[in-house]
Amino acid sequence: MQGLGFLAAIIVGGLAGWIASRFMGARTGILINIILGILGAVVANFLLRLVGIVPTEGWIAQGIVGFLGACILIVLWRMIRGR
Repeated sequence: MQGLGFLAAIIVGGLAGWIASRFMGARTGILINIILGILGAVVANFLLRLVGIVPTEGWIAQGIVGFLGACILIVLWRMIRGR
């Protein structure tokens, strides 16, 4: 997560992953929520930069980006698993 420290990235990633899993109806545990949030933020930051959007480095902005990225990862996982 851009601009956040290690502990902040875990906290924001966990919250973003949890919110995304609740929003998407995925049943995941706390560890998977943290992973979804952090990896989701990395994926979403990359995709947003491809289209010319640079999200700010704050907690809220990265939380939103993490949420969007986690939703993308959940959709991709479901497409791979055939659900």
